[in-house]
Amino acid sequence: MGLTKKQVTLRGKDILGLQHMTTQEMLLVLDTAREMKGIIGRDIKKVPTLRGKSIINLFFEPSTRTRTSFELAGKYLGADVVNITTSASSVVKGESLRDTLMTVEAMGVDIIVMRHEAEGAAQYASQAVSPVIINAGDGAHEHPSQGLLDLFSIRERKGDLASLKVAIIGDILHSRVARSNIWGLQKMGAEIHLAGPQTLMPRDIDKVGVFVHNKVEEALEGADVVNILRIQRERQQKGLFPSAREYARIFGINKERLALAKPDALVMHPGPMNRGLEIAPDIAYSDQSVIQEQVKNGLAVRMALLFLVLMGGKDFEATA
Repeated sequence: MGLTKKQVTLRGKDILGLQHMTTQEMLLVLDTAREMKGIIGRDIKKVPTLRGKSIINLFFEPSTRTRTSFELAGKYLGADVVNITTSASSVVKGESLRDTLMTVEAMGVDIIVMRHEAEGAAQYASQAVSPVIINAGDGAHEHPSQGLLDLFSIRERKGDLASLKVAIIGDILHSRVARSNIWGLQKMGAEIHLAGPQTLMPRDIDKVGVFVHNKVEEALEGADVVNILRIQRERQQKGLFPSAREYARIFGINKERLALAKPDALVMHPGPMNRGLEIAPDIAYSDQSVIQEQVKNGLAVRMALLFLVLMGGKDFEATA
């Protein structure tokens, strides 16, 4: 058994989720993002790499970080980028998702970056039209670029992701971020611990190889990374937890709870934050927090994705 060169490429591939991405494909994105991050720090950020390419950001749900970073990612690489939101499109007139996609396809675009409230919408889009589809979040299913930027942020600070203990705290049930993190971190060899109200924990989630805790303190004990999810206040009306104050008291990450993790544990949050609810303000802006760095890393990762799905890949050594 010798070593052979295996071409790993994302060219022409839809990015729908991390569940079905290989470890080598994810590493390709992370390595490319490291190079892209250097562009962000320049005085003149624009490069002509994707000149002549066109990207549509098609968002059926509100977004600040994801949509803006995909827009800047495309522009920094020289592509033409157009944003479409449902409130300013024919969707408000009753146009179907399929017709919207076909209209965009007819304009000759190369990539559709899509966010939709329905799980599986990105998969449907990939079968309905020919441009590359990048899933920017589909319901509570996946958010692959967020998962990749979280992997990048951890890897940048910790090096190898293998054997790290990662605690994910909060509303796991409704979180596409949690799902992408679980799939991605598992493939990188990390150990994942989940904690949150039982009403916000998916049934049988422990069967996918994660550790589930009723007490947040157990998940935090000795953690290398603490990833805190946003509590969606709109869910509170459904009675899934008693009150914001009660949630903060039992599950909120404060200085005392964070002390259970390792002294150099990273604090992460996908944003936007509910300060004083799932995370205390002094934790959000502490030296352990990489929350603002996640925003910059998200731009680098999205630049990498746009480049890779249009332009190419890399040789990896693989056992024959």
